[in-house]
Amino acid sequence: MMLAAATLCRRDLVRFFRQRSRLIGVLATPLIFWGLIGSGFNYMRYLYPGTLVQILLFTSIFSTISIIQDRQQGFLQGVLVAPVSRSAIVLGKVLGGTSIALTQGALFLLLGPVVGINPGPLGWLAALGVMAVISFGLTALGVLLAWRFDSVQGFHSIMNLLLMPMWLLSGAVFDPAKAIPWVRVVMVGNPLTYGVGALRRVLTGEGMGLGLGIGVSAAFAAVMFVLAASFARRR
Repeated sequence: MMLAAATLCRRDLVRFFRQRSRLIGVLATPLIFWGLIGSGFNYMRYLYPGTLVQILLFTSIFSTISIIQDRQQGFLQGVLVAPVSRSAIVLGKVLGGTSIALTQGALFLLLGPVVGINPGPLGWLAALGVMAVISFGLTALGVLLAWRFDSVQGFHSIMNLLLMPMWLLSGAVFDPAKAIPWVRVVMVGNPLTYGVGALRRVLTGEGMGLGLGIGVSAAFAAVMFVLAASFARRR
């Protein structure tokens, strides 16, 4: 199982590094948003963890477009008839997307000191760990959704409709405590809120408790992987 998963993960990584435009495209939009919307040193500092999660969110989800492309090219069908469990296939795709998201997120981490964020060596390592959990859960969600689509265009349209509200209502842009009641309820039910909160705690020492943030993020990741693997076995 692990050999098959590692092979699929490596394939996605090789594909990513051969398409450098993807690296520029995914990083450029959050950087522009961070620079323009976060004008003012203090707000740029507040917006930093949220912008980092934005990079992880879009990279993780859109990396799973490769599932649709592999299906259209016949590669996925070849893998599905091989003596490999569907769970291994899902794990390989999830690990590939997680690795790609971590690579791009790590590059953005280098900008932390620009706005006075420097949690020290252990803090940076903890941030990478939180990012890995967030990316794993989001990529598993992407696999679950991409497995249902037959066209890249359809996947893009639904994801664009889903992802931006999910990010905006995660505490990335404004403090949930200052939101109106019904918005606060939505934010509490948004799993991404806890990823943003955990990263904010690790990087700045502010926000929700680290245990709560990581706990909910890890539970979300586990549930999404189980659902993705279960759906892949049925289809």
